[in-house]
Amino acid sequence: MATPGRECEVLVVGAGPVGLMLAGELRLAGVEVAVVDRLPAPTSESRASTLHARTMELLDNRGLLARFGTLPNDVMGHLSGIPLSLDLDTPYPGQWKVPQTRTEAILGEWAGDLGAHVARSRELVGLTERAGTVEAVVTGPAGTATVRARYVVGCDGEDSTVRRLAGIDFPGHGTAREMIRADVAGIDIPNRRFQRLPAGLAIAARSRDGVTRVMVHVFDRRDTGRRDAPDFAEVCADWQAVTGEDISGGTPLWVNAFGDACRLAARYRRGRVLLAGDAAHQQMPIGGQALNLGVHDAVNLGWKLAAVVRGRAPERLLETYHDERHAVAARVLTGIEAQAALLLGGPEVEPVREVLAELAAYEPVRRHLAATISGLDVRYGADRDDQPLLGGRLAPVALRTASGPTTSARLLRDGRGLLLIPASDDDRKARLVRAVHGWRDRVQAVPTEAAPGLPDPVLVRPDGHVAWTAPDGTAGLTEALERWFGPSAPDHLTEGTTMDRLAGKTALVTGASRGIGRAIAVRLAAEGALVAVHYTARADAAEEVVATIEKDGGRAFAVRAELGVSGDVHELFLALEEGLKERTGDTRLDILVNNAGQMGGVAPEETTSEQFDRLFAVNAKAPFFLIQRALRNLAAGGRIVNISSGLTRVANPSEIAYAMTKGAVEQLSLHFAKHLAPRGITVNSVAPGITRNGNPVFDIPEAVEQMAQLSAFQRVGEPEDVADVVAFLASPDGRWVTGAFLDATGGTLLG
Repeated sequence: MATPGRECEVLVVGAGPVGLMLAGELRLAGVEVAVVDRLPAPTSESRASTLHARTMELLDNRGLLARFGTLPNDVMGHLSGIPLSLDLDTPYPGQWKVPQTRTEAILGEWAGDLGAHVARSRELVGLTERAGTVEAVVTGPAGTATVRARYVVGCDGEDSTVRRLAGIDFPGHGTAREMIRADVAGIDIPNRRFQRLPAGLAIAARSRDGVTRVMVHVFDRRDTGRRDAPDFAEVCADWQAVTGEDISGGTPLWVNAFGDACRLAARYRRGRVLLAGDAAHQQMPIGGQALNLGVHDAVNLGWKLAAVVRGRAPERLLETYHDERHAVAARVLTGIEAQAALLLGGPEVEPVREVLAELAAYEPVRRHLAATISGLDVRYGADRDDQPLLGGRLAPVALRTASGPTTSARLLRDGRGLLLIPASDDDRKARLVRAVHGWRDRVQAVPTEAAPGLPDPVLVRPDGHVAWTAPDGTAGLTEALERWFGPSAPDHLTEGTTMDRLAGKTALVTGASRGIGRAIAVRLAAEGALVAVHYTARADAAEEVVATIEKDGGRAFAVRAELGVSGDVHELFLALEEGLKERTGDTRLDILVNNAGQMGGVAPEETTSEQFDRLFAVNAKAPFFLIQRALRNLAAGGRIVNISSGLTRVANPSEIAYAMTKGAVEQLSLHFAKHLAPRGITVNSVAPGITRNGNPVFDIPEAVEQMAQLSAFQRVGEPEDVADVVAFLASPDGRWVTGAFLDATGGTLLG
């Protein structure tokens, strides 16, 4: 949340659907986001109520449709009020009706789940770009604050303060004709679908809750110069003038006006300031295209801005945001202007409307117009007859992979790119997988059986558009990968070795100064990760772990915090973020290993309430809140490993309370795994058995021999045995394991 003096990677101004969609997209990639909005609470006004097919596909790509539940759908749309079927090749043809308030709430919930926060009652009043940063002056309840961000994105509507402060021109024209509308309860009038009457245009639609939305335009009225919303009396007067019906006995719930103003920002980007949604384009909301156009902006921008912020792609990638979305908006606005002229024009436009209705009856014309309205016709880059998929959206397709059936939408949910390889030739599959090897952190390669609509391999951007395709070979794939995903990562250039699997990654291992935690820290560092070695009291032991790692060419630093006490998580993350920032330039965390724990060793009859509470505070409560806090830092595709215990499966009365805490840890892993799967974050628990941990009992040969007999391998475990399991789960190889309990007891008590 934006606070005085706070630094963040991206500041989003405006918490409407566009700003929240963008915040979620950025958080999906682990970018630190602050969202500010001048309103004290989300608006109760439901301006936009239509989601089109392409928006539904994008929401499906992020796993969001289930949150909406069942939505009313009508395959019939319109063009300037002329009925037009929107039936196209998509799972979501037509118009899907949902109040904007609901859309905003769902996107806000999703962004919040990913770690984004909205600071309300905050108004932007100043914007200054300096070398490598933007200083935003924000006023709020606590006074004036300066928020320093690497980038600022204005999602703050037609009257965008961001656009004004950035000095971005907004050419076009203002309102010449308008419609006024109201949501009215307590009236009973016929539904009207774009009914053109002698005096004007009337629309009425009654919703399931009994509220009727009315919209009315008087033909001979021009350029009202309106600054404030109309009152209900004006709505009633115009409605009666056009329809002859009296609705003054109803109760107005919301009244506003919208006109045929049309403006398009000259640039979507100036330096480190960008625009999205209505801040970039103003249009008459005919057919519900405005909200959809803005959400598409956010999805196009989100992954690109995240790649630049994360240092994975050069800044020139942001220029493609302007190039692509500005051109799309120009085309959409031209269509809306044409519709506005034919919808709000008087009797003089009737001949043109009749001709248009005749043309729309021809199937190629209908499909063309329907695709334009639905957002399904967008194609980035030059058309190529030999590659009809290139630049266009990848239509949702059912796939069969080695892991079973899935869909292209599911594979895009973690916000990474996707290389689908429907090749029957095993050699070609292998060549394509190798070709994308250096981009494994940004692109998922998925061999699949050939599917209708997917004859050739395709490289799909995170926004669902095809970046590369070829009927054979790999020509052009490297160039496409470099253009859209940045240079190949050096940590993946060494083929055939596992010791670079975590290069460029950051890890926090709690309780890492000794025993299993020490072994995990050393192993992750050997794989290339920068490791934060957490300790509670033994600074010398933690520094010894750091020295061992550095001696072997790895990177590590120590962080101290006592777990299980008030302020423990805050203290730990202050030190962690300071250490990460100093060494990497940001606070991204890729791997969290909750290893720190405390054993009981007390008979159940002698366990005190204080001892019981202490065990739960350290072993169960701390991991929960460490994960909760880490969600702000964890990148998409991150890994969480919670160390449990074999005692959740084997009885030991002296450790009842301890075993209970570890049972809680396993439940923690299971439920967080479900919660974080949309971000591609895996969460698993690993249960060690009898493992050398520095306890003096391991210095007694007879005791060790007795303990060894409990293992199927006839030996006690070594910390490195457990560290190897954790390293697998933390690596790219563990990407398909989540919510799992891994027994790392060496087969203790198998029989």
